[in-house]
Amino acid sequence: MQRVSQRAEPLPDIVSEARTVALFGGAYSNWLAVRAVVADARRRGVDEIWFLGDVGGFGPHPDRSIEALRELGVRSIQGNYDDSVGHSKEDCACGYTDPRDNHFAQLSYDYTLANTSTEGRAWLAAMPTAARIRVGEHTVHLCHGSPRRVNEFLWQSTTPAGFVGRLCDDWEAHTIACTHTGIHWARRLPDGRGVVNVGAVGRPANDGRREVWYALMRATDGRLVEEFVPVAYDWEQLARQMAAEGLPPEFVQTITTGWWTTCLEILPARERMSGQF
Repeated sequence: MQRVSQRAEPLPDIVSEARTVALFGGAYSNWLAVRAVVADARRRGVDEIWFLGDVGGFGPHPDRSIEALRELGVRSIQGNYDDSVGHSKEDCACGYTDPRDNHFAQLSYDYTLANTSTEGRAWLAAMPTAARIRVGEHTVHLCHGSPRRVNEFLWQSTTPAGFVGRLCDDWEAHTIACTHTGIHWARRLPDGRGVVNVGAVGRPANDGRREVWYALMRATDGRLVEEFVPVAYDWEQLARQMAAEGLPPEFVQTITTGWWTTCLEILPARERMSGQF
């Protein structure tokens, strides 16, 4: 029996072609990291830079990240946070189920919504929800959580090879590039197809490092090869401004230590065991 595709909507058109692209997600109002990542990618001579959604949340002064993405000419797609803030919804639609996770998510969302300008909200609301690009000879489908749902969490430990293959089949892509989880990882099948979670630049990857991570993707000898790149930024300045804005001290602690203190319950067992809490 032929399997029915999970895809209900038509695929977007291919919007660009490149040999080397930089991909990052989850700015979380960390405009300092956004600028540092874009500068690093441009020093490496990439052809294009793409942002995979969630401009606001967690950090201070959300308009500054919007301004950075626009000023620097970063091509962007919409995350769940952007949709919620852009349309003034009640919450971030982050996909959490634990009460503690939702408590901190609501604090973050309320601050972000209150501090995003009318112009900024309009820009967020107008972002495309997905994009398709060609890197070398391969099609890469860009999304936020997954092609199926904007707030779906794809984790390395719980995303089996068979599911990776089905996503690539259904969305007619060699590679699915996503973010949302805040932790970078990749899984390639023997035929080269795969899922690449590009991570987030708004906060550390729960690894005890203060740097943040983005992904470089290159077409090399007929293959796509990804590399995860750590980038240093002025985390001390960010922490000071977070405290000055009255954001939760738990958020500030994550920036200063590199370990997550919130949004932990959503982590699968293997990913949580890699953290401090």
